[in-house]
Amino acid sequence: MRVRTKICGITRVEDALIAAQAGVDAIGLVFYAKSPRAVSVEQAQKIIAALPPFVSTVGLFVNASRAEVNAVLSQVPLDVLQFHGDETPAECEGFARPYFRALRMQPGVDIAHLAEQYSSAQGILLDAWVPGVHGGTGERFDWARIPSVLAKPLILAGGLNADNIGQAIEQVQPWAVDVSGGVEASHGIKDADKVRKFLYAVQMKNAQRCDGAQ
Repeated sequence: MRVRTKICGITRVEDALIAAQAGVDAIGLVFYAKSPRAVSVEQAQKIIAALPPFVSTVGLFVNASRAEVNAVLSQVPLDVLQFHGDETPAECEGFARPYFRALRMQPGVDIAHLAEQYSSAQGILLDAWVPGVHGGTGERFDWARIPSVLAKPLILAGGLNADNIGQAIEQVQPWAVDVSGGVEASHGIKDADKVRKFLYAVQMKNAQRCDGAQ
């Protein structure tokens, strides 16, 4: 199985193009004003307009109202929605877009049971839990805590970078991986070399897995 890649927190056209040229499957645009990686509607429009074909665009929302999400969707042609707050299943549905739900690995929470509640989601993203912060922390969690069975395809996030992504794929075997801080020069500004090294590392691991399956 080929592991897919998403680079989140894109704020500049040039960063989106570097990621696309290096083979990313999806980019993430953050519509959460409190995030240092937040984009305006105008920024998002320019980034999406510049993308080549076959790169998916994901819009990240944190506890946004239905009106706020719809206001963005009326102006920005997003492919997929990512809900990274405390949204219920009902609050994630009804936008005429597929979505995936981000869950933070908070101690004492039954992640497998929680994921089952989002039966309409395309996938479940697992991220590190830091009190008061909705993702993008750069913190890694203990991958051994990931349930052996999840109701939906797993997207692994939290503290990933070019140095540990091979181990992450080997141990977790996710459907996809999602990185932000691990490929940045500063918040919201991607480092081209880090982006290329991360995506290359995933591609090499995919090639190894493909060879091993033959």
